[in-house]
Amino acid sequence: MTNTRDGRRPGSNEGRLRVGTGRASAHHGELLQGVFEGADGRLHRGLITLPCPVFTSTATFWPRLGSGITTRPAGRDKASRAATLTLERLSLPQIGGELTIESTVPMGHGYGSSTADVVAAIRATAAAARVTLRQETVAALAVAAETASDPLAYEGLPVLFAQREGLLLELLGPAFPPLIIVGCNVAPDQPVDTLLTSPARYGSDEIETFRVLSGLARHAVAAGDARLLASVATASACISQRHLPKPHFDKLSDLARGTGACGLQVAHSGTLIGLLFDGAESHARRRAAEAASHLAAHGLLSVITYELGVEGTP
Repeated sequence: MTNTRDGRRPGSNEGRLRVGTGRASAHHGELLQGVFEGADGRLHRGLITLPCPVFTSTATFWPRLGSGITTRPAGRDKASRAATLTLERLSLPQIGGELTIESTVPMGHGYGSSTADVVAAIRATAAAARVTLRQETVAALAVAAETASDPLAYEGLPVLFAQREGLLLELLGPAFPPLIIVGCNVAPDQPVDTLLTSPARYGSDEIETFRVLSGLARHAVAAGDARLLASVATASACISQRHLPKPHFDKLSDLARGTGACGLQVAHSGTLIGLLFDGAESHARRRAAEAASHLAAHGLLSVITYELGVEGTP
């Protein structure tokens, strides 16, 4: 029997439902965020996020006949909405159920906690119907569920994504260059609600800069050039600092230079700053460890160090 494009078989799945589980990893803010021209010639708000597999959200969906989805913990309304939209997408509007969310993603600081819950919920609900959804379908459902969504559906791929449209603007390549990230939360007592934060109003000069930066990011990914990608992230962070300033930004910029980091990145609507080290350099791990010690000595909390695409075991 032939599957549909979303993995569904023709006909009802109602008799084939089971308990489903889905998972999604966090991110650590953005490498680039701004306004970019799409293939349609229009300008779109978009971003390239920095994956952070240190934190994850796992959802489990117990289906039952009857409308309505309850969540544990209570109040995970975006995840519940995502599960409902997924059931409608799968032509199962008569199914409800219970959705459990188990997450290690800190909330309200730029790790993408709500999107991680939402993507995990979509995957769990689809798994209950024995369906695997395409990444672009998961991304579109996530945006429909929470208005603005991070591209966690793309599972760590370097993508330029329109976060309020659910639109993939560009797949930059198969993987990010090797990076070591030393991140910290510069305002742990000041959580941010992305939807209550007014989007930055960029000027024409900034929009032209974003065009250049997106091209450099594309080249950095294609060449596996961590230093170039970090320079893009630094430029984007400096633009963000004019619109949504972070405390300690200048201090961490100086620390990045002093410890041999090749740049820094921020959560544009959060409170995270990350120092970026070229994972291909022989002394990168030592320098990253020194940077983490300096951050702790400055009293900055929630310091984490992790790697993306770096060969060898720390």
